[in-house]
Amino acid sequence: MSDDNKYLIIYDGVCNFCNGAVSFIIKRDKSERFIFSPMQSDYAQAIIRRHCVETVGVDTFMLVKQGRVYLWSDAALEITKDLSGGWFVFRLFTVIPSGVRDVFYKLFARNRIRLFGGTSQCQIPSKRILSRFRGL
Repeated sequence: MSDDNKYLIIYDGVCNFCNGAVSFIIKRDKSERFIFSPMQSDYAQAIIRRHCVETVGVDTFMLVKQGRVYLWSDAALEITKDLSGGWFVFRLFTVIPSGVRDVFYKLFARNRIRLFGGTSQCQIPSKRILSRFRGL
């Protein structure tokens, strides 16, 4: 499957919680649909510019799926559709308007480094999954 058929997740590469979320997704992505890029990379920045997303900051979690951009809680909930197991159940939260969901998302995002820690540079994945990362 070429990158054109993959779903790109752009995440904060220096956030321990975000890196844990990437590991969580990889374990439940049996079809290997998702590829990943830390937002600190030139690759991710080029994708962000290409899609004219102006609201991206270190608190942003972004999914590019079939040419459509999802941000914050919309990205997280859209990802659950493609994970193995019962994670699709979280799609029920889409009945809550994204503006309301994103208030809670951004509150958590502002505190995630304090709660879970961070690193000074993007973490490098193991050789086994390195092919699923772009811009490292």
